[in-house]
Amino acid sequence: MTSSQALLAPPVPDDDSYSWLHRAAEHGQAVFAVDIRGYGESERPPEMRVPPEEHGPPVRASDAAMDVEAAYEFVRERFGAVHLVGISWGTMTGGTFVTESAPELESLVLCAPVYVPPYDFEEGLAGLGLEPDLDAYYKEEKSTVMKRQGMEETTPLFEAVWETQVASNQGVEGEDAYIAQTGALADVRAGCNGNPVYDAGVIEVPTLVVRGSADPVARRDDALTLYDELGGDETQYLEIGGGTHFMMHGPHRQALYDSVYDFQQRI
Repeated sequence: MTSSQALLAPPVPDDDSYSWLHRAAEHGQAVFAVDIRGYGESERPPEMRVPPEEHGPPVRASDAAMDVEAAYEFVRERFGAVHLVGISWGTMTGGTFVTESAPELESLVLCAPVYVPPYDFEEGLAGLGLEPDLDAYYKEEKSTVMKRQGMEETTPLFEAVWETQVASNQGVEGEDAYIAQTGALADVRAGCNGNPVYDAGVIEVPTLVVRGSADPVARRDDALTLYDELGGDETQYLEIGGGTHFMMHGPHRQALYDSVYDFQQRI
């Protein structure tokens, strides 16, 4: 639901430890982060320029995979080896890209994956205050997000993420709010109904599946189902103790960064 900068390089004052991109660059890696259409600085699709009730979910994994492919081709032309990392819905978009386009990848990392989640989709939507019949997008306001996260006061990290979101092309003009398209939610719904948006059995590149042990969204049984269905021989499953869905913003972030880097270097 966020821009790539808010997720992977939030500008926390005097603290770059929350930037996965910075950490990877310290290891000498050239790092690129993609804003899928409708997110961050990418253009809004037409469905997000009119009232939300006029359309259903506008950007599904199959649409986003085209954006991933464009980014892949850009990087591949300039660098010999490409490692792809997908996070949360990014595991769906990245997984779809790999299965549909068969790119030349050195490795694939599926972090906090959602594949065929075992929970009730409508209950999860209720937590976001949304109805099961998804409109094209919904609005997030600061007070609502803070309440959902159980926060009484903001933190420098929260402010950095929030301000990045609001200042991006997702921001709502004249309001301290941003909008998020619902295609990601529609893809999760498909998984909850037993219809994952990609076939993990087609993926044969070296793949790491990693989740936090305290992640209520990317469940252990779902992550293991994904891992077991992978089609390649070079696969690894890893849990980081105490990690949540957004480990890159939590106290276990360095363990995540290092685990992914180590996997990429072993391949």
